[in-house]
Amino acid sequence: MSIPAGLVAGVSTLLVPGPTVWAAAAVGAGTAAAAYAAGHAWLDRRLTLLRSTLRQIRDQDFDALAAPSGSPDDELDILLREAHRTGQSLENEIRELEERESYRREFIGNVSHELKTPIFSVQGFAETLLDGALEDEAVNRTFLEKILHNVNRLDNLARDLSTITKIETDELSMSGEEFDVPEVFEATLESVEVKAEKEGITLRQDVDPDLPAVYGDQDRIRRVLVNLTDNAIKYNGEGGTVLLRAEARADEVNIQVVDDGIGVPEEHLSRLTERFYRVDKSRSRNQGGTGLGLAIVKHILGAHDRELHVESTPGEGSTFSFTLPTTPQSALEPAHQP
Repeated sequence: MSIPAGLVAGVSTLLVPGPTVWAAAAVGAGTAAAAYAAGHAWLDRRLTLLRSTLRQIRDQDFDALAAPSGSPDDELDILLREAHRTGQSLENEIRELEERESYRREFIGNVSHELKTPIFSVQGFAETLLDGALEDEAVNRTFLEKILHNVNRLDNLARDLSTITKIETDELSMSGEEFDVPEVFEATLESVEVKAEKEGITLRQDVDPDLPAVYGDQDRIRRVLVNLTDNAIKYNGEGGTVLLRAEARADEVNIQVVDDGIGVPEEHLSRLTERFYRVDKSRSRNQGGTGLGLAIVKHILGAHDRELHVESTPGEGSTFSFTLPTTPQSALEPAHQP
C-alpha cells in the first residue's frame, strides 16, 4: 500500500520547529537560551500529543482528535488525521479480507458436503448392483431409481451454482421486457403441479382483474416464482395450500407466494437467502433441495433492484413477496451479493 504524500510531509514536522520557534531564535544571541527552551517545550508538547494520538488511533477514538474550538490545524494535526484515516482504511480492508476468507472457507465446505452425500449414495448403490444385486429383480430397479435420484440432485446443484456464478459475474444478462403476471403464474404452476399433487398440496392463484403489465426479465422472474413455490410445497404438509397472489400498488405490482405450512422461526428469517442455509436440513435434503433456491431468488431480484420480503409464523405458514415496476426501467444490473 502506498503512503499518502501528506503523511510523508507531515512526518518532517516532527523534526522541524514551528513558526513560533523560528521567531524566538531570531531575537538574538542574548536570548538564545530562551529560544532553545521555547523550541524544546514546543517539541515536547507535540511529541506528547503524538503519543496520545497514537493511543487514540489504536483505540479508534477519533472524536478526541478534534482540535480545540477556535484553534487552527497545523501540519501535525493534518498528519494525525491522515494517519488515523490510513489506519481506519487498513483496518476496514483487513476486516473485509477476513470476511471474504471466512466466506470462502464456508462456501467450499458447504459445496463439498453437498457433493459428498449424493456421490457416496451413487457409489454405494452401484457397488451393490455389481456385487450381485443387479440380478435380483426385487431390488435392482429400486437401486437404479435411487442412483438416478442422486444424479439428478448433483445436476440440480451444478445448475444452481452455475446460475449464481453467471449472475455475479455479469455473464447472465437480464432483459427489461413487458409481460403479464398471470401468464407467468400459469407457467409456474405447470412446473410444480406434479410435485404438489404428489405431496397433497392444493395450488391456487389470486390476481386483480385489472392488473397492469410489469417490466422485468420474464424468464428470470418465472424462475423466482418456481423456486418460491417449490419451497412452499416442500415446507408444507398434506392437505396444505400454496397461493400465488398479485395486486396493483401505485406504480408497481406486489407479488406474493403464500403457504399455510410449518412456517419459519424468527431467528432464521434473516439467513434464509444465504447459500446452503436450511431451517430443516433433513427435510430439504430428503426432497432433493440444493440449499441454493432462495439465494438465486435474492440474486435475481437484486438484479431487478428489488428485494425479497418474508413474513412467517411457526405453525401457521409463510408469505414471500416482492414487487415489480409497471413502468420501464433504464437498465437491469446484476447484483453482486454473497
